[in-house]
Amino acid sequence: MLSTFVHLLLQHAAQRPDAPAMREKEYGIWHSYSWAAMASLVEQIACGLHAAGLQRGEHMVVVGANRPRLYASMLAVQALGAVPVPLYQDAAAAECVFPINNAEVRFALVEDQEQVDKLLEIRAQCPQLGQIYFDEPRGLRNYAEPGLASLASLMESGQAFAAAHPEFFKAEVAQLVPGDVAAMFFTSGTTGLPKGVVHTHASLLDRALAGATFDKLTASEEVLAYLPPAWIGQNIFSYAQWLACGYVVNCPESAATVMIDLKEVGPSYYFAPPRVFEGLLTSVMIRMEDAGLLKRKMFQVFMNVAKRVGPLRMDGKRVALLDGLLYALGNLCVYGPLRNNLGMSRVRVAYTAGEAIGPDLFLFYRSIGINLKQLYGSTETAVFVCLQPDNQVRADTVGIPISGVEIKVADNGEILVKSPGLLKGYYKNPSATAEVLSADGWYHTSDAGFIDASGHLKIIDRVKDVGRIAGGANDGAMFAPKYVENKLKFFPHIKEAVAYGDGRARVCVMLNIDFDAVGNWAERRNLPYAGYTDLAQKSEVYQLILECVEQVNADLSADALLAGSQVSRFLVLHKELDADDGELTRTNKVRRGFIAEKYQVLVDALYGDKAEQYIETAVKFEDGRSGSVSATLRISDAKTFAPLKVAA
Repeated sequence: MLSTFVHLLLQHAAQRPDAPAMREKEYGIWHSYSWAAMASLVEQIACGLHAAGLQRGEHMVVVGANRPRLYASMLAVQALGAVPVPLYQDAAAAECVFPINNAEVRFALVEDQEQVDKLLEIRAQCPQLGQIYFDEPRGLRNYAEPGLASLASLMESGQAFAAAHPEFFKAEVAQLVPGDVAAMFFTSGTTGLPKGVVHTHASLLDRALAGATFDKLTASEEVLAYLPPAWIGQNIFSYAQWLACGYVVNCPESAATVMIDLKEVGPSYYFAPPRVFEGLLTSVMIRMEDAGLLKRKMFQVFMNVAKRVGPLRMDGKRVALLDGLLYALGNLCVYGPLRNNLGMSRVRVAYTAGEAIGPDLFLFYRSIGINLKQLYGSTETAVFVCLQPDNQVRADTVGIPISGVEIKVADNGEILVKSPGLLKGYYKNPSATAEVLSADGWYHTSDAGFIDASGHLKIIDRVKDVGRIAGGANDGAMFAPKYVENKLKFFPHIKEAVAYGDGRARVCVMLNIDFDAVGNWAERRNLPYAGYTDLAQKSEVYQLILECVEQVNADLSADALLAGSQVSRFLVLHKELDADDGELTRTNKVRRGFIAEKYQVLVDALYGDKAEQYIETAVKFEDGRSGSVSATLRISDAKTFAPLKVAA
């Protein structure tokens, strides 16, 4: 039976008060919060917020990394019948203006001085923002802004209020019902202003429980919460399922210590977008390239065994006796130490989502004994729509619909979803809500795909992005930019790709190299470089990237549907695409339309058969300063292949 987040917290606190609920690392030491301590913390903050004037139904912004006191604050807001609105901690100040004004936010809780400065910077644009509370006081001693106070002082006032009104908190919680609004998540705003996705306790907890049941999650799981809490994926794994299952959530000390903390925690349940798994594999391959000859040979030999035997073992299939013995030896010498080095020795279930993951990348993790699977969902569906069952894991699908979910494919190929986890609506945007939610309860995902013969869902691209080649030898052929981009990003030397071709006679792409991977590759070849811009334009690097592009073209030529999407020309950008420059969303999705406008001169050069093009681009640095980066970019042609004939 569904409940609310606050009821679940109090239930855990009553049934196992001393069991650990969360851990936080500070100054290299892990500190535990029991369920009873979390419940007490929530009551103090809730009473303090009530005394400060937070009303039922109001929104309160929460900005920061994963911290127990920030999670407790979200629970406290919910306990009062108000609505927490988590925002991305790495968002620029200007990006916070619309959500704060759209949600009419009067109260905000932030992690530290950086976030305080951000909100003070935009306060004139958000006149209703009266109270700003901060968790970490470092650097804020001499601030004298009206309405600025510490979370500690709020808790003190809450403790006093609770002592004077001992029944208040219980009375507030008793009013909560599953249909109450529990949280609002703002979309990344890929094509315009972000939209506030409204979810109830029922919608979030229903999907959290469905996912937990699917993978048999228990209170004994360990989870590392290191992705932004404003992203619903992290919120589901470290908040909704945390309260639904009662497992332990561990908060790393900082973004810089995540890998160290991952090894110390040894999570049993792990989630990361493909870029994290790509980064981990890239670091492994860099270390192996720098290793001695004996280690490299041993790694190569046993990885060949792993690729042949590992996936079969993961799928519960029988393997030959000799292969089994070789794999056991490889596990002792290579796979076990490698899993330990990645911090995944105890991982029972690992998920990736958000973008397509490369088959080779997927195969690598499953080969070494990590149960990596894919899921499909979105902010609007409370994440869990399709999951991959154990023993039915494939790189080219995103799994089967889980309990409560219905899926159908529209005539234009769009995936439609019906689920108890669907959004209540977009906040103050009924027209946008009507566009995605039909009168009979179907959610329009905007994703194009189909259900294969085994009942698994396969995603091709966004419906609006699937286009057609116009003119030339491939006139009328389907063009799926995201599919092409993902195939390019499967290579460790390519970090980002932006493909164009809809309505044009050929496909052209702009690329970012992976600076660490290509830098290591260059150093081993004694190729000097003075930074990203210099390295990106080296002729040797272009040859390296050309080989990757032509391998993708060869693969595409074997796909009857997408053979016309082969890349004819490409260039390597002079700077890395960055969310601070508006080129990526906060969830690291490319804003293809924005990039086309910003780099129109490069698009024109690609399609104008130029061999090079000069460009100067304004950039924002991490400290807030602005500057520019300029370079003359090389443009290279790539070999394309005739579509392969499929035997009848």
